[in-house]
Amino acid sequence: MVRLGGVTVSERSVAQNAQLALLLEVTGTPKPGNVDRKREYDDLRFEHFMAGAVGARRGLDRAAAGDPLGPAFETAVEGMAGQSGGNTQFGALLVLTPLAAAASDGRLSPSGVDAVVRGTTVEDAAAFYRAFEHVDVAVDDPPDGLEPLDVRRGSDAVPELRARETTLFDVMESSADIDGVAAEWVSGFERVFKASEWLLDGSGPVADRASEVFLELLAAEPDTFVATRQDRETAVDVQERAQAVLDGAETATDLAEEFVRRDINPGTTADLVSGSLFVALERGLEV
Repeated sequence: MVRLGGVTVSERSVAQNAQLALLLEVTGTPKPGNVDRKREYDDLRFEHFMAGAVGARRGLDRAAAGDPLGPAFETAVEGMAGQSGGNTQFGALLVLTPLAAAASDGRLSPSGVDAVVRGTTVEDAAAFYRAFEHVDVAVDDPPDGLEPLDVRRGSDAVPELRARETTLFDVMESSADIDGVAAEWVSGFERVFKASEWLLDGSGPVADRASEVFLELLAAEPDTFVATRQDRETAVDVQERAQAVLDGAETATDLAEEFVRRDINPGTTADLVSGSLFVALERGLEV
């Protein structure tokens, strides 16, 4: 940190703030159902998330340098996958990559990021599909009529993407009603920017603020990753339990222990926290 005209200014680059956001997200505790510095699963551990954040850096650098969004994202995912835990931060990187691109161009605002994602191309979509070949990602079945564009087909779907002239924004738009990250892409990252304000308005250690924001987001909407892995009913129950914590009827620690036992992982909410941490860091959140 340096002092300029009486104001503390971070010397971190855009990519460094994006990487730091990934690290701060996983250190926040408790985050019911998610890996944090006190809780982990047998096959998905805290160290995997730390390694994933380190591995993703080259792709974040590419996004901040103005490289095409799709290849930057694929590079980040490929690097993230270079640890033994599997998928740690696929969704978080899908949030962070366009935010980093917008920030590097001085456009870190809902309208600025909206312009970035709407400017994506068919080749960005092709790179996004190839990213699924680097790591297993839990996704829902595609909407009716879009079976040839199932992301689980990876590069096999690329000829169809090109034939239909489907951009990466088009892909996100087609999934926005069932995927919380895709919904952010088509809404100007509305929830991410709102949560960044909560972080900036909060007090105490940033990791603690991150866990509080996680609960606020989880209580506001059903987590789409829970809906995909379990079902909609479970996602609604998780939302209600998070609200109970905020109301003081339950404790976050007890809920965290229960969700780990039940293998309930509100991963989409964690992805949005990563994005909100990045925006807050770019806007002066001090660490």
